[in-house]
Amino acid sequence: MPGRVIMVSGPLVKADKMENARLYEVVKIGDLGLTGEIIEYSNGVASIQVYEETSMLSVGQKVELTGELLSAYLAPGLLGGVFDGIERPLDKLYSDYGDFITRGAKIDKLDTKKLWHFVPTKKVGDYVRAGDEIGFVLETNTFKHKILVPYNMEGEITSIKEGNYTILDIVASLEDNSKIDTITMLQKWPVRTPRVYKEKFSPSEPMITGQRVIDTLFPIARGGVCAIPGPFGSGKTVVQHQLAKFSDADVIVYVGCGERGNEIIDVINEFSSLIDPKTKNKLMDRTVLIANTSNMPVSAREASIYTGITIAEYFRDMGYNVALMADSTSRYAEALREMSARLEEMPGEEGYPAYLSSRLASFYERAGVVLTLGQEEKKGSITVIGAVSPAGGDLSEPVSQATLRIVKVYFALSSSLAYSRHFPAIDWLTSYSMYAEKLKNWYASFVGEEFEKYRSFIEKTLQEESSLLEIVRLVGSDSLSSQDRLLLETGKIIREDFLYQNAFNDEDSFSSLKKQFKMIEVIFYFYNKLLDALKKGASIKVILNLSVKEKIKEMRYISDEKLNMFDDILSQIDDEINAILDYEKDSFEGENE
Repeated sequence: MPGRVIMVSGPLVKADKMENARLYEVVKIGDLGLTGEIIEYSNGVASIQVYEETSMLSVGQKVELTGELLSAYLAPGLLGGVFDGIERPLDKLYSDYGDFITRGAKIDKLDTKKLWHFVPTKKVGDYVRAGDEIGFVLETNTFKHKILVPYNMEGEITSIKEGNYTILDIVASLEDNSKIDTITMLQKWPVRTPRVYKEKFSPSEPMITGQRVIDTLFPIARGGVCAIPGPFGSGKTVVQHQLAKFSDADVIVYVGCGERGNEIIDVINEFSSLIDPKTKNKLMDRTVLIANTSNMPVSAREASIYTGITIAEYFRDMGYNVALMADSTSRYAEALREMSARLEEMPGEEGYPAYLSSRLASFYERAGVVLTLGQEEKKGSITVIGAVSPAGGDLSEPVSQATLRIVKVYFALSSSLAYSRHFPAIDWLTSYSMYAEKLKNWYASFVGEEFEKYRSFIEKTLQEESSLLEIVRLVGSDSLSSQDRLLLETGKIIREDFLYQNAFNDEDSFSSLKKQFKMIEVIFYFYNKLLDALKKGASIKVILNLSVKEKIKEMRYISDEKLNMFDDILSQIDDEINAILDYEKDSFEGENE
């Protein structure tokens, strides 16, 4: 017997006669069959979070249990897809229902009619366990979508055959102690439950992004967690776009959680037209986009975060490296606050629920490097980059503070940098990465032994430059010593020619680690060579007008194929400094005569 609605309050519905209900079970409400999820249950009364508009829903309408938890559908067809917060494909909704999402729309989360060519990698008689690969589908021209044995299933393969199948067709059968199991290409997994793995490891290598301020100063570890807080217009979305485009992840899951519709449209248009530098295909071909915009039901914002991380775990279990962009977790927290208020829970700071920190932590802790299930040893990773949008840029508000207690990398975005068109607009004085110390041995082994020394030099120079600029604002640069003026010039080179990147230039928008190493090597050598010349009596006015500075300004446009040009710059620095010192020496000797 179905339950019945006894109260409607915005996205919250209460229903009685729900004796057989389970927490987080999906229900269908009213004549339209609106989708909801039970978030509280007591004495036969269920509190239901409805993921659709509840207007015209009245007391007394029926509430039916589905027997299923809110789950993600995981199968070929995810890549390149654009889904709402509960994984309904928006293109299919548009073709079936028009410009607006119709309430109670009945639609498959994934295409159940499309045929995929399944290629077995196991044969009849092989014994397989959960997590083992039994075959694959080429989902795009280059991406191998691995078909894995589902969780809690194992046995000897009794049938498996290459061919064209839908995601609902049986592609293999297993037998274990007379128990027969069948495998399709579709798996379902409850979004609030982390997928199972064997072991989790501490991150030990960086996720290469090609962004110099990140890779050199504030590295993100593969499998790590990062926060990008900042006010409106400070460049959060720009940074996440760059990370999505250029990070060395195999799969990108982009969750637009409560963001404006025009920003999501920009993502779709840009990713659909951009060529992926790794595969030479469209960037969208290795991207899954969860588009839960600000004009969609607020309750679905919470579901979108869990849907995205579950899809990321699915690809991680195949052994891939996944980068998940959540833009933004502040909107997710707002959904928690609204539902908490409707449930009449005791509010915490600024009205957010008392469990805000634990909910955020439970989301971020699903990142990491893991040893996946299966007989073969394979590792996969999820790196989570979450944007935080505090009102007015106030980082003391609860969501920002709770996030900063969890994450290990903090990109402090600066409105002043963004307004001056300095991108990435990451403030080098207030940002930090707790992975830098752990990754320094990796950089020394794979990039250069001197990398950590150069990196420390860059950080120290920027900090000292900031102090000197305060003095210059008060009394002018003429009061500074020659060494301080040299440091100011070096800091300017670091800011304008190293940290700034032009996203519209192919050579500058992405910098390999080798190129970054060469650039900071030149800057380090330039500063020390000129400092030595000052000590030998060279004039500061003369050495700051070296023609090699023009080469240094242009070095960010040097391609990886021409890295030998950096050696030419070092040689030119030597030649010009030696010429100045020889001239000074000749002048001194002439005066003595």
